[in-house]
Amino acid sequence: MEKQFDILKANRLLILKLIDNYSLEQLNKMHAGFNNNIAWNIGHLLVTQQILCYKFSGLPMYISDAIIEKYRKGTVPENDMTAQELEYIKSQLLQLVDQFDTDYKSGMFKSFTSYTTSANVTLNSISDAIEFNNFHEGIHYGYILALKNNL
Repeated sequence: MEKQFDILKANRLLILKLIDNYSLEQLNKMHAGFNNNIAWNIGHLLVTQQILCYKFSGLPMYISDAIIEKYRKGTVPENDMTAQELEYIKSQLLQLVDQFDTDYKSGMFKSFTSYTTSANVTLNSISDAIEFNNFHEGIHYGYILALKNNL
C-alpha cells in the first residue's frame, strides 16, 4: 500500500507545481464546455479523499463541513475561491496525505461502509478506497491540464 501513498503524493505535487504558475483569477476562470474550474478541482480532490477514506471508514475528517459542502461530488463553483481558501487547500493537499499515511500505518482504518462510486465501482475496503481515490485524482489532474490549456 505504500506505493499508493507515493502515487497520491506525486499527483498532488504535480498539481501544486502546475497551479503555482497561475493567478487566483486564472484558477477561478470558468471555460466554455466545462462546469468547473481549476480552483474547484483542487478543492474537490481534497474533499473526495477525505470522504472516501475517512467518512466511509467511520472516522472524523480533517476538513470543515463548509469546505466539504463547497467541493463535494455534484457541486459546481458558485463563488470564486478566495486567496485564503486557496492557501489553506494548497497546504492541506500534502499535509493530509502525510496524515493519511500516518493514520493508515497506525491501524485506524478498521471498518468500512461499502460505497458504489459514480463510475459504478463498489468500494468494500479502505484499500479499495485508496486505489480508487488515486484513479479519481488522475482523472481530475487530466481536467486540470485541459483547463490549463484554455488559460
